[in-house]
Amino acid sequence: MLSSPVSATPYEVLGVSPAADTDELRRAYRFKLRQTHPDTGGVAVDFHAVQHAWDLIGTPAGRAAYDSGASPSRYADTAVPTWAPSQGSSRRGTRPASTEYGDAGLWQRELYLDLLREWTGGPVAAPYDPVLVRSAPPQLRAVLARAIAEEADGEALAALGIGYTVWHDVATATGAPSRPGGDVELEKIDHIVLGASGLFAVASLDPGGPVRVRKGDLIGAMFSPDERPMHRLAVQAKYIAKTCAVPFTAIVIVVPDYGSDESVMLLGSMRGMPTLVAWRSRLPDLMRSGLGTLPFRGGAEVFDVRTRLRAGIRFA
Repeated sequence: MLSSPVSATPYEVLGVSPAADTDELRRAYRFKLRQTHPDTGGVAVDFHAVQHAWDLIGTPAGRAAYDSGASPSRYADTAVPTWAPSQGSSRRGTRPASTEYGDAGLWQRELYLDLLREWTGGPVAAPYDPVLVRSAPPQLRAVLARAIAEEADGEALAALGIGYTVWHDVATATGAPSRPGGDVELEKIDHIVLGASGLFAVASLDPGGPVRVRKGDLIGAMFSPDERPMHRLAVQAKYIAKTCAVPFTAIVIVVPDYGSDESVMLLGSMRGMPTLVAWRSRLPDLMRSGLGTLPFRGGAEVFDVRTRLRAGIRFA
């Protein structure tokens, strides 16, 4: 909770208004504890979310800190993270990094700033202030959450090492990019990863809640009824496969840790490509191990695929 702009606030978890008084807050907390406790038929993850919500706003000091956008030191790693873009290069460490093309999350990050200026009516001095972000419309917060998810996955992919090549924000349709929510959304693959383990199309999602699987695709309260994220990624990957004359080993949707029932799930296949869902922490291992087989006969074949991709890829 609260690690993402689209995560539920502690008030939403407890089911009260931010203006609720102390007694109302305490009653809501006790009710939610009984409702979500596993011994009474509740779900453990919901029970822990209620406890964490109370930890954040259950005391006057904690509530004042949360309402002001501060991050209590006890929960500094999870309460109110820094949503601004990273300024450092600590992801590299001392190990040679992957070869990268494009900037992970850049298009979504710039879109967020454009939409924020439109929403506020002008320039914003502190566009990542937690109080401001929480008050923004859901669509705007979702754009920022997507940017952060893409950046986090980009950092993990950059650390794979010198044997991997990664392309970020790969365009999969012609024409000018358009904004999410418009008539036509920008068609892009967040990351394409090539290594000895295979060629993967990767989408970074932060839907703000758990996802489930139905008929080989992802569903959840945060998706619209007609939304099919895995199908969309399969169509985009097939476009690149045809354009560049390369075979994808698999397509992968990455969600935050504990955002799905299992850390890595093989859902089936779409358009001839295996489909997987993985937690963010499992992404590096998945890229290194692939599907357990070596899809390329040797380095010469990897080099050929890389050459084709470099010649055919265009960026969003």
